[in-house]
Amino acid sequence: MSHAQNTEVSRRRVLGGAVGLAAVATGLPSGAAFAISEESLPDAARRRRHAARVTISRDDWGVPHVVGESDADAVFGMMYAQAEDDFNRIERNYLVALGRLAEADGESAIWQDLRQRLFLDPEALKKEYAKTPAWLRTLMRAWADGLNHYLATHPEVRPRVLKRFEPWMPLSFSEGSIGGNIESVPLSQLEAFYGERALPMTDEERGLLLREPTGSNGMAIAPSRTRDGRALLLINPHTSFFFRSEQHVTSGDGLNVYGAATWGQFFVYQGFNAHTGWMHTTSGVDNVDEFAERIVTGADGSRSYRYGDELRPVTTKTITLSFRTEDGGQDERSFTTFATHHGPIVREADGKWIACALMNKPLDALKQSFLRTKTRDYAGYLRVAGLRANSSNNTLFADSKGDIAFLMPQFMPVRDDRFDYRKPVDGSDPATDWRGLHSLASMPQAVSPRNGWAFNTNNWPWTAAGADSPDAADYPRYFDQAGENPRGPQAIRVLSARDDFTPRKLIAAAFDPYLTAFARLVPGLVAAWDQLPAGHGQKAKLAGPVALLRGWDHRWAERSTATSLAVFWGEALWALTSKSAVDAGMSVWDYMADRASDEQRLGALQTAVERLMRDFGGWQVPWGDINRYQRNDGSLVQEFSDDKPSIPVPFTSARWGSLASFGAMRYPGTKRYYGTSGNSFVAVVEFGPRLRAWAVTAGGGSGDPDSPHFDDQAERYAQGNLRPVYFYPEDLEGHVERRYRPGA
Repeated sequence: MSHAQNTEVSRRRVLGGAVGLAAVATGLPSGAAFAISEESLPDAARRRRHAARVTISRDDWGVPHVVGESDADAVFGMMYAQAEDDFNRIERNYLVALGRLAEADGESAIWQDLRQRLFLDPEALKKEYAKTPAWLRTLMRAWADGLNHYLATHPEVRPRVLKRFEPWMPLSFSEGSIGGNIESVPLSQLEAFYGERALPMTDEERGLLLREPTGSNGMAIAPSRTRDGRALLLINPHTSFFFRSEQHVTSGDGLNVYGAATWGQFFVYQGFNAHTGWMHTTSGVDNVDEFAERIVTGADGSRSYRYGDELRPVTTKTITLSFRTEDGGQDERSFTTFATHHGPIVREADGKWIACALMNKPLDALKQSFLRTKTRDYAGYLRVAGLRANSSNNTLFADSKGDIAFLMPQFMPVRDDRFDYRKPVDGSDPATDWRGLHSLASMPQAVSPRNGWAFNTNNWPWTAAGADSPDAADYPRYFDQAGENPRGPQAIRVLSARDDFTPRKLIAAAFDPYLTAFARLVPGLVAAWDQLPAGHGQKAKLAGPVALLRGWDHRWAERSTATSLAVFWGEALWALTSKSAVDAGMSVWDYMADRASDEQRLGALQTAVERLMRDFGGWQVPWGDINRYQRNDGSLVQEFSDDKPSIPVPFTSARWGSLASFGAMRYPGTKRYYGTSGNSFVAVVEFGPRLRAWAVTAGGGSGDPDSPHFDDQAERYAQGNLRPVYFYPEDLEGHVERRYRPGA
């Protein structure tokens, strides 16, 4: 037996049963036994040892390429590099995740904190950390050491609240999606219940506001549909700008992952390694449920709830939250909170208390999030997915063996499909309870479909692979509550158009300018105008605008005046019809197309024309003069100004069917639209004997306005001009701006 083999055997003996799934799926993140022995070292000494084993190379776009001797060293360097680029976003993410945002933002954030703490108790997470497998505990310790080393070597950085990071904290923020399932709980109703005052649900919570769609696009193309016989993957998350850090992280333990890591997390959430790639899209599955509990109050004031033939005691817990006062001090508020076996009570409706049930598996979620980054093929990826701790995201997958797949969230409770889980079900009826989790094989999926492609645009799964998609009739209805959206037909349109995809052609498809929503909506407007009698006031007034839209090819472009008119018209029509659509149980797009009245269509166009004339002096305004990208400073919440520099962006909001998404709107004091969400990190990956990839990040990789990488990708971003990724050392050669060790 060789020395290397003997070392590997020894390490496995030391860790014993803790290897578990990690060893089976990917090979245990090694170096664990060595690092565990370092836990007893003083913090500063341990941090210095990590730093001595890490090298960070910044390329000419500021992207950090982190190399560590072990996985733990790589995690240490990864977090240090993230903190260099935007410590503020790391701290804020953990203030939100830990339910401590009010300590920085004041009492207005107390309800958001309370919502978080109903589901995630820091003391429970500390106990969970104590039971964490040794290999993962080592990584979590390295996570804390990396952030604390940054603070120790940058005394000028003053955290708002978190002056020290503890290794258990990653369990509070373990999945990586935009907001997680907890955000489905309406804050207004939480405040009404625990604040003991009547508050109506907001229009935003009721779905009546014109909200930018949150989510993403993912496309996987099999070798049979590519020119060079290699699988391709489009990674196109739609998030708030500057939401993730672009990084390349490698170790001597086999970690070699590139992509976008949510600030403060030690795994790449949207990305790829040399063998596999994964893109997560927000799913429309229904796996967050509400149970209407029948509460019985005893003579002594105790509370119980009915469950079948029995009365069960309501669980009570006191949660004390701190908040920042106006004078900069700290004060506290305490809440007596309630829960049943279904979950915490989050609101009241129709005289019943509503309990919320959702995934709460922080340890398994963290394992799954990290382990997927080390998978080598579809079989290995599926073994990791067997942890079933991804609750909010679909996956588009591709690998170097040519396999592609569309997968749904693996956390899917089994339920009785007689009940409509889109609204609260009767918690007193045991038949409504969850009955364990679906197996992976029992869920809708498309694995290496015959058609050669798979996609998701946050739409239903029933068109994910064209004719080879799963059939809705074969599954319970709770597998989808999103339905179709305008990006779905557009994705099918571009994917069906060719069988000779190359990376460049896939990029072109991702930025194809056709707007399916307006292709469907505009004919109804034109017909409404055509039917007006000759003497009608709107006939002459709207003749020019209708003629412009009648002759439009439904494609966005920077100099397109029709795009501007269509967007303003669509927004006005949305405002007129959204309440009726919600009341009818329809999507607003379907309602606008099929049920909007001619009066509404023409009235919305008149509103659009008047807005354009009022704000821009005419109704024929190039779209790029309105739709702008602007980044003025490193603030978490940007303030925009028409008087400051900005650049035109040709693509529109995803709500109109644009695959390339730019969520923009007017802000106080502006007439132009400024984007804050949509395309953020975009990448196209070609797998094969040698991986190739291209990427672009909104604005730039640094949150520091004085950095050359604060906005150096803005023009590329607006043009959809992805840059080559430096994945291999020889790719990086000649493109290194700085190479250093953390803290040097």
